[in-house]
Amino acid sequence: MAEKTERQKAEKSVAENRKAFHDYHILETFEAGVALLGTEVKAIREGQVNLRDSFGRVEGGELFVLNVHISPYSHRGYADHEPLRRRKLLLHRQEIKKLIGKTTERGMTIVPLRMYFKNGRVKLAIGLAKGKKEYDRRETIKRREVDRETRAAVKEHQR
Repeated sequence: MAEKTERQKAEKSVAENRKAFHDYHILETFEAGVALLGTEVKAIREGQVNLRDSFGRVEGGELFVLNVHISPYSHRGYADHEPLRRRKLLLHRQEIKKLIGKTTERGMTIVPLRMYFKNGRVKLAIGLAKGKKEYDRRETIKRREVDRETRAAVKEHQR
């Protein structure tokens, strides 16, 4: 088995948005920090995150992520957080300007792809995406099935 690189050791994946890769063509990815509350970070460490149906939105020159569901922390006391609250993404100003420019184009959107810990901090991989048409989705499924059949045939032939 191959040795993990230093970068892979430092990153611990918590949640992934597989549906985004099915529904969108991901054109470009960015790494963003997330402004969170303490109970949210603890809940994320427990893996209580769902990125499905979440999206990014630019409001007033700032980037926010909506519909990211972070369940309440199991050992909370009086402190609690709202599971679906709007959370601010932390990016460089140039990256935000680039995203603003691209999202004003027709059909472009910001989609959270993966949430992970990097050096003890919560990071969110966001993608600049363009929606797939129905025939694109069918083509992707067909290609995946052909690849699977090819691998099975090669494996059978090697026996």
